[in-house]
Amino acid sequence: MSFPTQPEELTASWLSDVLAEAVEDFTVERFGEGAGIIGQVTRVHLHTPVGSRSIIAKFASPSPDNRAVAAMYDMYGREVDFYNSVASHIDLRVPTCYFAEIERQDQSFVILMEDLADMRIGDQVKGCSETEAVMVVEGMARLHASLWDPDIELVSHNNPTQRDGMIGGFQMGWPVVSQQFPDLMPDEADRVAAAVPNVVGTLLEQMTEPPVSITHADVRLDNVFFSEDGIALVDWQSVCTSAPEQDLAYFVTQSLTDEVRNARDWVALYHQTLIDQGIEDYDLNRCRQRYRVCALYLLCYAATIAGTLDLGNERGLQLGRTLFGNCIRSLRELDGFDLLFKLSGN
Repeated sequence: MSFPTQPEELTASWLSDVLAEAVEDFTVERFGEGAGIIGQVTRVHLHTPVGSRSIIAKFASPSPDNRAVAAMYDMYGREVDFYNSVASHIDLRVPTCYFAEIERQDQSFVILMEDLADMRIGDQVKGCSETEAVMVVEGMARLHASLWDPDIELVSHNNPTQRDGMIGGFQMGWPVVSQQFPDLMPDEADRVAAAVPNVVGTLLEQMTEPPVSITHADVRLDNVFFSEDGIALVDWQSVCTSAPEQDLAYFVTQSLTDEVRNARDWVALYHQTLIDQGIEDYDLNRCRQRYRVCALYLLCYAATIAGTLDLGNERGLQLGRTLFGNCIRSLRELDGFDLLFKLSGN
């Protein structure tokens, strides 16, 4: 292997070569629980003749189960390809990438990137302010507008692996959240459980009808960094093409508190930003309709994530309750369950 595949394999010589600076010594700091679930994320403190600085080094998970999930969705490959081929084409701040390489046969990879320690990372449990939410919504609109109906090669979110994974994840997660958070469950919980697996394919088809855009597919507060100048997005392992409203719906319906979510018309703000970025002939009503479809589809995300988190861990329990509760209340506001039953014929 021409690159280190785990933190223990890093050397000062290799770092010097790929960073084009003399690294005399370095130390590796591992992040705490909750960081890098699918991959290993570390901070590398570099010591050079001109001073010290830190970078982020990301590796494949040591867990065979996690690596298998990553391989199924090509998550490591997507992120490496994003930094090498796509990042320079988008209008949104992402960490500067110094090196990214993968061996797809065994899913070993390494990415060296900018450390955004001078920015403040979001927290999906705590939520964010209305001002911060505006920054995220306007930022994602600029991202989508920069690669609208892109000719860059990106996987479509509508693919058999995604469809089957969401159906399986929902069916596995729904009974767990039903037992763990009974007070959050909709009155129609049994009907929802029966209907969702039958409509995932239909929802994905509607979400990937033209126009589509580059889609981060994991825009939640834990992946957003804030500064006075704007935001940066990290964790591009799910990047794809889809309805741009997928990112909007995921962020608004699962990361925002009820108060902030209801503070303004987020779809209108998002749509206006698209128009300001030069996207023409895209109707606001179409945007609202796709937003609702995406919000319903993303119930699969909520059930899968909340149903597989370590609910014995305090933050895992809080995160599961937060994102699932936000999702259910949002769907009620959108009459999302009515849409579900209409699509399923149930």
